[in-house]
Order: sequence, then C-alpha cells, then structure tokens
Amino acid sequence: MEAFIHGIILAFGLILPLGVQNLFVFNQGAVQANLWQAMPAVVTAGLCDTVLILAAVLGVSLVILSFSWLKTALLAGGFVFLAYMGWVAWQSKAEDSQTAEGTGLPPSKQIMFAASVSLLNPHAILDTIGVIGTSSLQYADSSKLLFTAACILVSWLWFFSLAFAGRLLGNLDSSGRLLGLLGKFSAIFIWGAALYLGYSLMAGL
Repeated sequence: MEAFIHGIILAFGLILPLGVQNLFVFNQGAVQANLWQAMPAVVTAGLCDTVLILAAVLGVSLVILSFSWLKTALLAGGFVFLAYMGWVAWQSKAEDSQTAEGTGLPPSKQIMFAASVSLLNPHAILDTIGVIGTSSLQYADSSKLLFTAACILVSWLWFFSLAFAGRLLGNLDSSGRLLGLLGKFSAIFIWGAALYLGYSLMAGL
C-alpha cells in the first residue's frame, strides 16, 4: 500500500502543473459538442502516459534517450508539431463554439496532436525518467507493480477530469467569448513551449 500511495503522490506532482498536454485535453473538452467527442484526446494522452511510465519503470526510455540523434529528432519534431498546433488554436473563433458541431478537432487530429504533445516533448520524458523511473528502483515485484499501477491510474483519471472540467466551462460559456480567449491563451502557451524546444534544439547542436 505504501508503494501505491507513493505512486499517486508522484504522479500528481508530475501531471498537475499547467502544460501543453493538459491545456490540449482541457480545450478539447471545452470546445467539442459533447464530452464523448473529446475522448480521442483523452484516451491518446492516457495511452501515451502509460507507455512513458512503463518505459521509465522498465528502464527502456533511459536507454533510448542515450542516443543524441534521437533526442535531436524529438526536439525538432516537437517544435514543428507545437508550432502548427498553436496556429490551429489561434485560428479558433469564439462564435464557432456555439455551433452544434463545436470547434473541436476531428478524432484523427486529436490523436495526432495528443500524441505529439505527449511523446515529442523530451523534457516531459526526462521528468518521467528522473522522478517515476528513479523512484521505482526502491520497489520490487508486487510493490513495483502497485507503484506503476498508481501512476497510470492517476494519469487516466486526471485526463478524464480535465476533459470533464472543460465541458463544464463550455456549457457555462453561453457567449463563446471565454472559449475564444481560451483558444488564444492556449496558442500563446503552445508557441512558448515550441520556442523553448527550439532553443533547446539550437543549444544542443
């Protein structure tokens, strides 16, 4: 039980800070016509986090990121995807959120973008390795399994909660102005993250 509680605390500590992944899931919950239409973003983010957590606990991610060319590719890919996603967020119009279809992305783009902000962020991957991967070393057998399960459970519950909170905001925002401002704020935040990746890429060359 100690390992399970430890996993919950660590996972919350990693996932609670405002980030591009969280903003994207929340935004899709807000702008989609209903909560179920935001599920591609939720499920993709949850699956990606599950993969990262398992890779960190098993030590796979540390081996992969030991290749400098792969880290460079992740940084470059992350910069391109985030720059484009910021443009999409900026183009969203407040008045469009009042249509029956909403302004949320279609399932295919939700999956692509959720995967990009989850897997193409080397800093998030390194955080997962440094915190979850390192902490898991103190456990073995069933304790390590409970620790890993707790981290994964928190991740999934958090993404569902974000989409649900976004949907509540969407229902309360009858004018659509707040959602329009949210789109602009998300775009600025995403572009900021893209610039940071670009800076990291240039610094590593």
